[in-house]
Amino acid sequence: MLSFGGFLGMGEKLFAVPWGALRLDTVNKRFVLDAYKDRLKNAPGFDKDNRPNMSDPTWGKDIQDYYGTTWENDPRR
Repeated sequence: MLSFGGFLGMGEKLFAVPWGALRLDTVNKRFVLDAYKDRLKNAPGFDKDNRPNMSDPTWGKDIQDYYGTTWENDPRR
């Protein structure tokens, strides 16, 4: 999960980002999401007190579609 915006944890938006949308930076030992700030502002998100049903296949497909990934290109498979 990724968070964006807010101040001191308040008003922050949370995002579920597919693994296929992340790139592993082995030099700095971190994952990188190559996305512009405006793209992230408009991404489907939620707040910590109102999480979506992440087992809903429709929700999962919407997230995959937004980031241009598929389950088939998930690096964990």
